[in-house]
Formats: sequence, C-alpha cells, structure tokens
Amino acid sequence: MDTLQRRGLVLALIGVVAFSFSLPLTVLALESFNPILTAMGRAVIAGAVAAVILLAKRVPWPDRGVIKPLVYTMAGAVFGWPILIALALQRTTSAHAAVIAAVMPLVTAIIAVLRTREHVAKQFWIAATLGTGALIVFALLRGGADGGDFIADLLIAGAVIASSWCYVEGATLTRVMPGWQVISWVVVLALPVTVPASLLIIAMGGITTPITVNAAIGIVLLGLSSMYFAFFFWYRGLVEAGVARGGQVQQLQALLTLVWSAWLLGEAVTWGTVVTAVFVVLCVTWAVRVRTPSVVAPEE
Repeated sequence: MDTLQRRGLVLALIGVVAFSFSLPLTVLALESFNPILTAMGRAVIAGAVAAVILLAKRVPWPDRGVIKPLVYTMAGAVFGWPILIALALQRTTSAHAAVIAAVMPLVTAIIAVLRTREHVAKQFWIAATLGTGALIVFALLRGGADGGDFIADLLIAGAVIASSWCYVEGATLTRVMPGWQVISWVVVLALPVTVPASLLIIAMGGITTPITVNAAIGIVLLGLSSMYFAFFFWYRGLVEAGVARGGQVQQLQALLTLVWSAWLLGEAVTWGTVVTAVFVVLCVTWAVRVRTPSVVAPEE
C-alpha cells in the first residue's frame, strides 16, 4: 500500500467517524423538530453552505448529462435516508438502528454489482446471506431493551436502501467531477424543494417544543457534518484508496454509533445488540473483501 492509499484510508475513516454521529444527532434534533423538518432542515443548512462555497469558487453549472444522476443521488441522500431514519428513530433507539443499518455497506455492494453486472465470488453471497440472516434473527428475537418494532425496522431498511443507492450514484459521478462538488450540487439542487418544505412544515407545527440547545446542536451538526462536509473526506478517500479498499472502512460505522449512542444519549446497549453488530460487520467485511470478479484475466 503506497502513501496515497494510506492517506485515502485516513480520509475515508474521518468521513465514517462523522457519519457515525448521524443517528445520535438525529435523536437530539427530534427533541424539538418533527422527523420531516429534521430531514429538510439539515438539507437546507447544507445547501446554504454549499451555495456559498460554489459561488466563492466560481464553479460552473453542471453539464446536462450529470443532472439526472445528481437527482438520483439527491433522492437518497437528501430525502430517502434522512426522512426514513428520522421517522424510525421516533420508534426505536439509535443503538438498535445502528445494528440494522450495519448492513448498509453490503447493500451498497449488492446494488453496485447489480448495476454494473460485475461477477463476484460465491463467498460474497455466502457472507451476504449470513449477515442478512443475523439481522432478521435479531429483529425477530430482540428484547424490549433494544427498543425497536417491526415498523421501525422497515423504515430503517428503507433508509439503508436509499442511502446505498445514493452512494452508488454519487460514486459514479466522482468520475466526472470532484466529490465535494457532487455533494454540493446535490444539496443546492434540492433547495427549491427543501426551503419551501421547511417553511411549510414550520407553519404546520413542525417545531414540536421550544427549541432546546440539544436539538439546535443536533440539526446544525447534521447539516454541516453528516449531510455535507463528511462527504468531502469520504469521496476523496474513496478516490485515493480505491473504492473497494476505502469502502471497507465504513464497517466501523455501526460500532462507533453504538459508542456515541451510549455516551451522548445514555442508551442501553445490550450484549445482543453488540454481538449482532460485530457479527454483521464481520460478514460485511468478508463480503466486500471477496467482491472481485470471479474471472480474472491472466497476466501478460
């Protein structure tokens, strides 16, 4: 591994650490904002900052050819994941959501394989089956301390699919523009929807209680970190380390989220939750490591 790849892994790790705060920060934001306003508000904050940066750097408007994938990325990053995960966190704990969401890298890999028609080794599908099976067993047998229900699990599953989809779409765009521009245009193009939606939701009582310090910190950090600047490190890390190698760093996200949930929110993290998370992370790591074409061309 050369110096560039090592730096890429460090950058990807910084992005993952930022992403790992997303669930606990959403819980904090929900103290005063309803789920939809939490999702729209974080996107408005990110979009406002991105617009200033794009203008300051005089970045030209994206070509027509990339508008469609930018919109696809927006659908998952701005609307799908934030809305569904905020709704789920009204019904479950951050720790529980982290376990279900631990399969996200695997789902991302599957979507990428299906889209690119890449051949993969049989071990990949074995790991996928084991990891998914562990999540199903966990969802069915979890105790009350894990704080979830079937509807919450469905919402988390939908959020995972939406986020995985936007990762795949966003990754394809980094071939034609820098990663920071990808996420910048995604949140800026969403502003004509997120700004009026936020104002309408506020008018309809989207601020559920007087805004607490925790809620304000939560939504601001969601907008600046999870929704925006984390992608700077994440996309740059994937470019320098390689998508396959850099993507493996994300396996740490679920475990980090469990730590932050216990530390910031005082949530009970049961041994069942920890064991399931570790097992899923191992399965996902195994799957990603063998995610290479099963037919390799001979060396010249």
